[in-house]
Amino acid sequence: MQKNIYRSLLVLTGAGCFVPALFAATLTQVPMQGGMVMPMIAYHAEHGHLHIMMDTNIPALTPLLASNPADNFDPADPWFDALDPAREGRAFSRRYGFVMDAVTDPLPANTQIWIRKLSGAPELGVYRYAATPETWQPIFGTDGATNALYWNGMMFHPCFTAPAGTNSYAATFQAYLLDTTTGLEVPDSASGVVTSHWTSVPDGRPTLGLGQRIVVFYPGDTTTNWSLEGADALSGGTWSSVTNAPVSIEGQAAVVLEPGEARKFFRMKYTP
Repeated sequence: MQKNIYRSLLVLTGAGCFVPALFAATLTQVPMQGGMVMPMIAYHAEHGHLHIMMDTNIPALTPLLASNPADNFDPADPWFDALDPAREGRAFSRRYGFVMDAVTDPLPANTQIWIRKLSGAPELGVYRYAATPETWQPIFGTDGATNALYWNGMMFHPCFTAPAGTNSYAATFQAYLLDTTTGLEVPDSASGVVTSHWTSVPDGRPTLGLGQRIVVFYPGDTTTNWSLEGADALSGGTWSSVTNAPVSIEGQAAVVLEPGEARKFFRMKYTP
């Protein structure tokens, strides 16, 4: 569903009829960004532990500017700050979804399945997502959340996010049984460790950068017969020519130096 699905503009076609042109939409749901990729969890009573079978597909974390370039999210939605291009504009995917394998044994009495994230890049965020009611809850260690959560066996598609770009990401997970009478993990019930992988898509916006520089100014009329020298100490330091080409900044001659420049003192040397 979408809010303000479209506003119509009548366009004359070659056949002489009018059709509506679609404009930007305000999305009311977070797109999945592709087809489902389903890790399947099963309990093996014979061995007393859980098993996860991973899908070999690798989802792409995709920003809204790349998947829906004309659309946006409603500022009232809880995922607006993280995903909308007007705010963080993070790349995201809901394609990974845990599901119970049809070939599974019943769980032992008084036990629950829990899933925990063992590792992952710190910039990889994970959220429990729902459109109705709107839910955007940090999970699996995101924003200080615990790294484990109870899973009721229903299909579960969390939303994974990361900064838009070309990086690849990975996270490891494991399922285990919790004894509901003690609150402790059932010994030897954990599945093997599985790894989820993602590629990432840039959003096409130019990258901005900030940097610190040392700028030495001097009057522009001193460039003839005068040269800039630098030393790391006033007393006993060795003066040497600054070879960086001068530039003009606000009408003055200037030399731009890197922050790691060892020389801390400068002087102008006259050459007849």
